[in-house]
This record gives sequence, C-alpha cells and structure tokens, in this order.
Amino acid sequence: MDIERFEKLVREAVDDLPLTIKKKMDNVAICVEKEPSLKIERKKGGARKNSFLLGLYQGVPKNEWGRGFGGNLPDKITIFQNSIERFAKTEERIKKTVKRTVYHEIAHHF
Repeated sequence: MDIERFEKLVREAVDDLPLTIKKKMDNVAICVEKEPSLKIERKKGGARKNSFLLGLYQGVPKNEWGRGFGGNLPDKITIFQNSIERFAKTEERIKKTVKRTVYHEIAHHF
C-alpha cells in the first residue's frame, strides 16, 4: 500500500473517534513511519502483535499532568506502516488494525 493511502486510513481512524474523545485530545501529534528504529524496537511500549511493533505513544499522559508541565512538546503517537501490513496482510485487515492501533495509542494519551 502506498504511504498516502495508509496515512488516509490513519486520518479516517482519528476522524471516527467519538467527538467527546476528539475534544479532549490535547497537545498530541499523530505520525506515520514505515518502520520503528532499532532503538524504539528495543524499548517496551506500543501495541505489539506477534513481535510486530504496530504503534507507539511517547509523551506524558493527561492523567499525569500537573504543575510545571506547561509548554511541553506535543505527545507523539507513531503508527508503523510496514509492521501493520506484515501483521494484517489484506487491505480490510490493515484498515481494522490501523483503527485498533490508533485507538490503543490514543488511550495512552489519557
């Protein structure tokens, strides 16, 4: 799948979030990368299926914010295209896996 089509699936997954969730999302960037770096793969975190790192949340969850946290860089959610494609294989399963992974990583934001 080309990167533009994959990014569209990620945008659709975010668009499909309930409005109450979208309104509460704050200071978070959602990105797509082909592969996680070796450094990232060695760290714990992200949604994993059969050793595939599908997504990764990096940041400070909203429930841990407190005094002195203003002015932070945005939290970052990364969705890994090649990992999802290797895991899901068909376009329909890729679409479902993207949505599930996006939702999983957004849950870390809260």
